[in-house]
Amino acid sequence: MRKPRCFATINMREINCKFKHDDIEILTLNIKYPIVNVYNSPRAEEMINNQISMQVNEYIKYATNTLYNQAMNTYIDSLKNNFPFHGYEAYMEYTITYNGNCFLSLYVDKYEFTGGAHGNTIRTSNTWELCTGESIYLYCFFEPHTDYTHMIIQEIITQTGENLKENPGIYFDDYKDLIIKNFNPYSFYMSSNEITIYYQQYDIAPYSTGIVEFTIPYVKIGWFPSC
Repeated sequence: MRKPRCFATINMREINCKFKHDDIEILTLNIKYPIVNVYNSPRAEEMINNQISMQVNEYIKYATNTLYNQAMNTYIDSLKNNFPFHGYEAYMEYTITYNGNCFLSLYVDKYEFTGGAHGNTIRTSNTWELCTGESIYLYCFFEPHTDYTHMIIQEIITQTGENLKENPGIYFDDYKDLIIKNFNPYSFYMSSNEITIYYQQYDIAPYSTGIVEFTIPYVKIGWFPSC
């Protein structure tokens, strides 16, 4: 029996909130998230949207409790000590990186500004098989018993060496050790022709370099997205 061909359409939604204390705006919260419509698999649609909804609700709870209280305390301290107060900012934005051949992949950037010279961003990601709604993990792209971690790390080290020839100083001096130490098999997403492995800010490079990404073509790992 032929496997059903499942595909998705995406509708983006926004949540924008401002929080005050003593009529002073101390926190802004902005969230952009997808509503996923999966054709031929309502169960997968429910599973994916439930997971996204849980992530969004967790961030709203974090922002309205933890961040709000931090912002309020900072504001009160600024009044006591007569120094300027800069409102806190929280952003959560989903970016779809692949939607086709029965797969959906995305990453989520959560940016926070809590004072100081600059804000910070943390990235997470998800990949699903659209017919089942099941999460896809990095090992799924490789044959069983493949030492895929070693293969990926060696490829990343090769790419960093090439990047340093063009842009010296973009990584920390001990970047090779940090690539191994901070490798996270959950930090990946799919695109049309490759998978992207990423490292968080400060994992292997200074803030100015940002979130560091490395692409590995499907042809190199011998896997291609298909229903």
